[in-house]
Amino acid sequence: MRLDQKLIAGMIRPGTRVLDIGSGDGLLLDYLFRISGCDARGIEIDMQEVTRSVAHGLPVMHGDADHDLEHYPDDAFDYVVLQRTLQAVERPREVLRQMLRIGKYAIVSFPNFGHWQLRLKLLLSGRMPMTAVWNTPWYETPNIHPCTILDFLTLCRDEGYVVQQWMAVDEEGERAPWRRSIRLANLFGEQALFLLRRR
Repeated sequence: MRLDQKLIAGMIRPGTRVLDIGSGDGLLLDYLFRISGCDARGIEIDMQEVTRSVAHGLPVMHGDADHDLEHYPDDAFDYVVLQRTLQAVERPREVLRQMLRIGKYAIVSFPNFGHWQLRLKLLLSGRMPMTAVWNTPWYETPNIHPCTILDFLTLCRDEGYVVQQWMAVDEEGERAPWRRSIRLANLFGEQALFLLRRR
């Protein structure tokens, strides 16, 4: 699993009900389903990934986070996970609202567009930067709403969500020295993870 997937798995209590939105290759879902004993299911927009997951015995259905979450009943899950997908949805605010309607907790991971390397590359080259996390050219990227950690925190505050836990990490898993400082996390964290709940 990717680093963010391992950290997400560590936030989820075993035996709980989990919906993984944008389940991709199904690695996180497989871990939650088989190792953690969760009632875990996935929703994925890429039909090839859905077929691959179903072929491996995983409960994944074809769906779109922007349009299909409204069909789930309130409080259907303990956790609703959105892994590295927030920046690729059409309506991130509405997707978060739906996540916290159908789940007690929402876990969101996303690449941080405020990372110092991205800022520097944009400043020096004047072109959209590429890194290990942001690794596709601008004309092929699915990312339509890149945001920073500070942007996401502002959205959570405006929507009245409680941040239960947050962390900023780089691809190697280093978390210090930004563990307690949002401003430093926004500058040095390559990706962010948030555990949210409603008030």
